[in-house]
Amino acid sequence: MQAKVSYLSDLKFNLETWKRELRFHFNEMDTFEEKLEEIASREFGKQATVPLENFQNKIMIEKNAISKLMHRIRNKMTNINNANFNESIDGRLQNEQHTLKDDMRTYIKMHYDLKEDMMNYFREWL
Repeated sequence: MQAKVSYLSDLKFNLETWKRELRFHFNEMDTFEEKLEEIASREFGKQATVPLENFQNKIMIEKNAISKLMHRIRNKMTNINNANFNESIDGRLQNEQHTLKDDMRTYIKMHYDLKEDMMNYFREWL
């Protein structure tokens, strides 16, 4: 039973860490949107606005992905809080963890790829 409590505590730690990271990324996207609006107000022309609109679309997509991941994390936390302590550790909770972990890994990679592209764009137009 002690192993189960430790395992669930570790899962909660991972979920709370992911939640903080996702909140940070969501706020970061707000900051990037503000910078894009600043560039748009300068009227640089199509050379700047075409990528700008592309980034605005990607930000909307990313915020949607963040919302979905946050929802999954909340559901996972509910499952942990309602866990049956007699259930096997290698059961349902662990299997759910792996898919969320993989999805978080994919999301984070995509986030940093987008961030790098946006930082290059900002360097050029700000």
